[in-house]
Amino acid sequence: MTDSADLQAGAGHEDGTAALTPQQLDALGQHLVWRIGRDDLTDEVVVRVGYASAAGQFASLSRLRNVPDADLEQALAAGQIRLEWVE
Repeated sequence: MTDSADLQAGAGHEDGTAALTPQQLDALGQHLVWRIGRDDLTDEVVVRVGYASAAGQFASLSRLRNVPDADLEQALAAGQIRLEWVE
């Protein structure tokens, strides 16, 4: 198990964001849940991410519809993906 001190041990970027090693990302990924889709209310492509302990909170948010891979790739290329952290 990786704790937050381990995750902060990676070198950072100039803009202040953390850089994680592949091993740290693998360890963190085991504790995350996510959902990708088109928001029912705004029609935006949304990526929701949170710790597994927050999985119940996903149900309280607006519904995400499935999004075809081509639409996802287009939104990513255009920088039109909204990232949400779920607590």
